[in-house]
Formats: sequence, C-alpha cells, structure tokens
Amino acid sequence: MTKRLVLIHGRGQQNQDSLAMKAEWVQLFQNGLQGAGLTMPIAETDIKFPYYGDTLDDLVTGADEVAEVIVRGPGPAQAKKEFVRAVLEEVLKKTNITQEELEAIVGAEARQRGPLNWEWVQGILKAIDQHVPLGSGVSIAIATNDVYQYLCNAVIANQINEGVLKAMQPGVPTVVVAHSLGTVIAYNLLKNKGSALAWEVPLFVTLGSPLAVTKIKQMITPIGHPACVKKWFNAMDERDIVALYPLSKKYFQITPQIENKTDVQNPTENRHGISGYLGDLEVARRIHAALT
Repeated sequence: MTKRLVLIHGRGQQNQDSLAMKAEWVQLFQNGLQGAGLTMPIAETDIKFPYYGDTLDDLVTGADEVAEVIVRGPGPAQAKKEFVRAVLEEVLKKTNITQEELEAIVGAEARQRGPLNWEWVQGILKAIDQHVPLGSGVSIAIATNDVYQYLCNAVIANQINEGVLKAMQPGVPTVVVAHSLGTVIAYNLLKNKGSALAWEVPLFVTLGSPLAVTKIKQMITPIGHPACVKKWFNAMDERDIVALYPLSKKYFQITPQIENKTDVQNPTENRHGISGYLGDLEVARRIHAALT
C-alpha cells in the first residue's frame, strides 16, 4: 500500500497561495533528502498540504498594533491576558533577562499596578526584542494568541480541523509532519480522533513545537501519546524561543517517550522558520525512512 505524507503548516500564512506553499515545503524536503543522499520516496500526489492560513487572518491587524489588540481586544479578555502573559513570562525566564533589566524598561509604576496591565506586557515584548538575538516579542505574542484562539474558540478550531481531517484517510499509513502552531493542531486531532477514525501514523514529526510550554500543556491536559501514532520524533533549535523546550521526559512526560533532536541549526532569521527545520538532514532521513 502506498504511504502518504501530510504536511501541516504553522501560523502567519494568511493570504498565501496554498499550491505554491505546498510546492515550497516539498522543495525544502527534497533539499534535505538531497543533502542526505536520498530521493523522494513517494509521488507528489501522495503528499497532502491542508491550508488553514486564511482562517486566522482576522486575528491579526498588523505587527505594530497586534500586541495591544491581544491584551485589550474583544472576547474573553481576562483569560486571554493571563494566557499570553504567562507564556511571555516563561519565555522571559528562558532568555535570562533579569528583573532589574525588565523593570528598567517597564518602569516601577507599571510594575506596582500588576503584571496584567498593558505597560507590563508591552515591557516584556520590548525586553525580548532588546535582549534576544533575532527574537521578536510581537511575533511570540501573535503565535501565543493564535494557539489560544485554536484551543479556546470552537468555531476557529472546527474550521481548521476540517481541512486536516480531509487530508487523512482511514487505514492508509500516513506520516504527519507539523510545524509550530501546526503541531498543536496535529497533536489534538491525532490524540482525540485518530483511533476512532482508523488513522495509521507510522511517524509523527513535530518541528519547532510549543507543546511543552507550561500554559499550553495545561490546556491540553491530560497529555498522552496518540494511540494511532507508532513513533514520535521532535526536532528543535535550542535558540527557537517559540518552541522553548524539547518534548522530553522533563517537560512533556508521556509513554512511550518522544525522541528529541535538539541540535538543529536553524539558519532562518528567527531560528523558527520551516526551511531551517524541514531542510535538516536528520529530519529528512527520518521522514524518508518512515515512508519507505
């Protein structure tokens, strides 16, 4: 039986040509294969690329305003504030930015008014921008907001899930490769629907995944290994502050344990881009082996 490959993209892909995006991902995979001395093991028609970028388009109003929208915008503002603030503060700890450096940016008055006020969150974004090489506080805030919207907004989740569900076929061995927000979507569907829909996944590959971030992990509790997945391989660049942690026993304890590769040298500007992950030789080898 011919195996299939399903590629699930991350956030920030609105208003894109889905066919062109698929071609780009396939080419990146081919580049990795070529570097590893391998060739594409399946036909391109057996590669599926569910596109959901436009579903998230109305969540982002522009890079200059998005952080304020996240904190002050409509909807369940308090819960969303707490979620975004908690993730940003966890990122802050990973960057080794000191409390003194943060308060120098934020100011004592904002600190006294509490960590949920706009100036405090804005200060965290500025601190990340100033102290993390090639890091973007706003980009992290947007990514965090999109994860929150997917996990808490049933309308958005259902629209996104619909496309991914169509890419899977019962009883057909399918390697699933997901990036960034796409790893949250893929994990949710594999864990909660995979077995009931008779999916067979010889390998689940997560790239730049934020699943181990504490607040995100709490929202998908109880965590567990999707029953339809035979093996799970996670790859990250330790400089990727969207991924933040490996999916290891310490941060994401499930049985069987996930195999982690934490030495990816992602050359993209923010260390999080898909080209730096899908072009990694070991990532390409693992996908190839599962497809052959």
